[in-house]
Amino acid sequence: MGIFDRLFNKNKEVPKVEERTVMNLKTGDIVTYDLQDYQVVGKLHYNDSGYSWDAYQLQGEGETLWLGVELDDELELGMYKTVKFSLEEPIPKKVTYEGRTYHMEEHGTAYVKGEGRSQNVHGKEMKYYDFEDDTEEHFLSVEVWGSEVEVSYGYEIEEYEIKILAGS
Repeated sequence: MGIFDRLFNKNKEVPKVEERTVMNLKTGDIVTYDLQDYQVVGKLHYNDSGYSWDAYQLQGEGETLWLGVELDDELELGMYKTVKFSLEEPIPKKVTYEGRTYHMEEHGTAYVKGEGRSQNVHGKEMKYYDFEDDTEEHFLSVEVWGSEVEVSYGYEIEEYEIKILAGS
């Protein structure tokens, strides 16, 4: 097959690109948030007895964010960043971080499926604790992976605040 056959062959199948939304992001996609571009480099899918939600690891210029996506009664999106905040089990029902008091809203145990950079936790079980402040605008997400406790600070965002470009 010559170059002209490849360029002008009408029988050639062109792969269809699936429109991306926050519900079907894939590793390699680009997410623009707050005038910055981030590549989706990992995905965690959590399942707590049939209730599920996702977190996408977004790698930007010198910064990593996590986009939390939860479909409860309505779509809930949160942007999170891992912070240095020392907590140990048992996790208290109330914590203070950077002068703000947070109250535990829910907790449980979830089975996790990981993709991309997050595949190292695929098939693991973890404990989670979700906190919010009195304004219900600031959140702390606490995840316990074995003996390691990870804390992330987050806040709610709206779907229109992000743009998605399919990476494949």
